[in-house]
Amino acid sequence: MMKTGFDNEKYLKMQSEHIRERIAQFGGKLYLEFGGKLFDDYHASRVLPGFKPDSKLQMLLQLKDDAEIVIAINAGDIEKNKIRGDLGITYDVDVLRLIGVFRKIGLYVGSVVLTQYDGQTAADNFKKRLEGLGIKVYKHYIIEGYPSNISNILSENGFGKNEYIETERQLIVVTAPGPGSGKMATCLSQLYHEHERGVEAGYAKFETFPIWNIPLKHPVNLAYEAATADLNDVNMIDPFHLEAYGKTTVNYNRDVEIFPVLNAMFERILGESPYRSPTDMGVNMAGNCIIDDDVVKEASNQEIIRRYYSALCAERQGRGTKEEIYKIELLMNQAGVTTGDRKAVNAALEKAEKTGDTAAAMELTDGRIVTGKTSELLGAASSMLLNALKTLAGIDDAVLLISPNVIEPIQKLKTKHLGNSNPRLHTDEVLLALSICAVTNPTAELALEQLSKLKGAQVHSTVILSNVDEKVFKRLGADLTCEAKFQENKYYQN
Repeated sequence: MMKTGFDNEKYLKMQSEHIRERIAQFGGKLYLEFGGKLFDDYHASRVLPGFKPDSKLQMLLQLKDDAEIVIAINAGDIEKNKIRGDLGITYDVDVLRLIGVFRKIGLYVGSVVLTQYDGQTAADNFKKRLEGLGIKVYKHYIIEGYPSNISNILSENGFGKNEYIETERQLIVVTAPGPGSGKMATCLSQLYHEHERGVEAGYAKFETFPIWNIPLKHPVNLAYEAATADLNDVNMIDPFHLEAYGKTTVNYNRDVEIFPVLNAMFERILGESPYRSPTDMGVNMAGNCIIDDDVVKEASNQEIIRRYYSALCAERQGRGTKEEIYKIELLMNQAGVTTGDRKAVNAALEKAEKTGDTAAAMELTDGRIVTGKTSELLGAASSMLLNALKTLAGIDDAVLLISPNVIEPIQKLKTKHLGNSNPRLHTDEVLLALSICAVTNPTAELALEQLSKLKGAQVHSTVILSNVDEKVFKRLGADLTCEAKFQENKYYQN
């Protein structure tokens, strides 16, 4: 049983109430810049055990009668076919996915705004596609001198030339498929246009991390820095908040750097700024819902280690940089952790040394350790997966869950007909074979019933696993790390 360190129900109630208060503060209309992932926020659920991956979505559902969603996408990203690394789909396809998800659960999607628009053909084509689906689309243009030339920005040549997004509700949630999509600029442009029309409206920002009301070097905030090492985000004390209130709060460098500009814009648009610091702009209540700090610290320390292994493997595969690795090493030092604090790492390395071959290990949620080694039939990860299911089901280790008579035809198909040089079964193939056996074998069926118990398990492999294996562990809810090594003489994994 996984330990809980975060009260999700308290969070849903407190967060929705706080946003309602902010709407009232601005006379009944609020543009809320929504940073990070609106759903499938697995980083938050890992570092705050008890936080549900769709908590922010559930929170918005409590406000759904007042909420309207505007999705921002950078026209340049459409032109470049920019891809979301976690999903492997382009930003424009993700916009369609987001619209579908929001509408399915009852959230109103008002429109899509194309930001940084400069006549891109791909953006024009996407606009036609959206309009063909009955979705309103607006254009926001490149503004010379943004964000520093305030006089130009707040003029007919700046925000004034942007198309005004017609909205219907009190809470306008501005979200996007990824960073750099222009969410903040969209909110500020709307504030300008609302003011020109005599409509009272305000702006606030929702970012889960860094958490503003816990220490700067708390593992949760360090884990956020590790997660954004490629963006060079740095957590820091909010100097404006400290000066204004004499209280120490945490923010991150980009918000602190842009605040003087935002403040000046608020003063020009609204007459006076409603905020005295970047922290004031935020509405995040997550820090108030941590109920077991020790549990949260341990979970966050583990996340930092996982991010370290991810950076090592990315650099080995040519997708990352040594600078990211060095930054996370520094964060590990600040947190006081090493790779040895990840139990599955030690178990996998010991197994590999003992067998002289590739190995894998899994720490179950109850603390038990299960290992797997490479054999003629199975890869190490597949072997470990079957051993974990046996352990959870109380099945003797000597029992064969899958008959060689089932495995061998699959191997023949792979090598003879599909041209695969590796006959060993991947984790997805093992699960399919186990499912077939479960039809006639009650023991295999019992093992298969344990799959849900792998959620939250910690896995480590002594080599970089294939994309197929990575996806299987992700779908099972197990957290995977790998040594930055390729198997045998391979220099890539597919």
